Amino acid sequence: MPAYAYTGLTASGKTVKGVESADNVGALKASLKRAGIYLTAVSETTATVSKGSGMGREIDLTALFDRVSQADVARVTQLLGTLLCAGITLPESLSALTDQVESQRFKGVLSNIATRVNEGSALADALSKYPDIFKPLYINMVRAGEASGSLETVLLRIAGFMEQQEELRSKVTSAMVYPVAMAVVSAGVVALLMVNVVPQITSMFEGMNAELPWNTQLLIFLSDMIGGYWYLIIASFFGIGWLFKRWRATEAGRTTGDRITLKLPVIGDLARKVAIARFARTLATMLASGVQLLQALDIVRSLLGNVILEKVVEVARDNIREGEGISPALKRSGEFPPLVTHMIAVGERSGQLEQMLNDVANAYDREVSTAISRMTSVLEPVMIVVMGGSVGFIIFSIMQPIMMLNEMAGQ
Repeated sequence: MPAYAYTGLTASGKTVKGVESADNVGALKASLKRAGIYLTAVSETTATVSKGSGMGREIDLTALFDRVSQADVARVTQLLGTLLCAGITLPESLSALTDQVESQRFKGVLSNIATRVNEGSALADALSKYPDIFKPLYINMVRAGEASGSLETVLLRIAGFMEQQEELRSKVTSAMVYPVAMAVVSAGVVALLMVNVVPQITSMFEGMNAELPWNTQLLIFLSDMIGGYWYLIIASFFGIGWLFKRWRATEAGRTTGDRITLKLPVIGDLARKVAIARFARTLATMLASGVQLLQALDIVRSLLGNVILEKVVEVARDNIREGEGISPALKRSGEFPPLVTHMIAVGERSGQLEQMLNDVANAYDREVSTAISRMTSVLEPVMIVVMGGSVGFIIFSIMQPIMMLNEMAGQ
């Protein structure tokens, strides 16, 4: 049996080399493919094949750190749509994109997809092998684009949609950076004062015969607690967080938590607007790409991130099966604003549902930006007041007994 020296790519994009025995190159290619290696170069050799030298035993640790972001997927999708619009075939376009990607893991994924497409597989089926990179929304839109013969248009639409979603996510994330940073700094400053500064100053009060003010007694108690049992406090925070996470993983926890979230001032308004913008944009994009309405609603429902709104969309989907429109179910729920349900109803009657959904998404994208600005403007002074109030309480609780001592000494 001849031996072959080969070079290939793993699914994570790592280049591997080795020597294997096979009846022919085709058999070698099939054997390596079963091991997750995709052949890129091969030559016959007289080298001896050592037992246990197969690359299937190799552990690729780089895959643990080489993550493929949705921004990378959006950029590749945009390039793929552009290449297809220029008349380049799908296999050639995929091969060209493999060289444009920096992530070794993504490079391997694209190489594998290109191989499958070359072997006659549909692009959507090849993409479905990587559900952690290509979401159901993405795969279903690609499948609809292939069925309708407008794959390049759908890919460009997907890329635009993903960029808009990434922009929306960035706005929400950026809005949370400042309050989180302020909370961490405030907690750090207060903990430092309570552990290092307060005990040194309050030790002078131990010899006082006069009764200390209640706030000073509270300060000393808190300082002793934090200084003596800090490890229990930290463990309690982690324990409460773990229990809360377990509770939120239950059906009752998700329902109760999401209902409370929607009723919270400022945050609830923002969460609702983000969900509505995502609902409208996603549904409009999928309908424009040729995905059937019921299937589109199933996918959209899973993207809302709120059980209450998901149940509303589920009822709307069931009503459509019974011959009713989307808007009546959304209106009856009371969870979608009247403007949204009215525009969807107009779109259904006029046959311009996609356009109306896009208009709703654009309007609520602007509403989200306004809500984020409003939330930031509210949180900034609140965080400053909380931080200043905590430090002020510590200083006042220390100074009050000292002033009492001075008054007693003056008498």
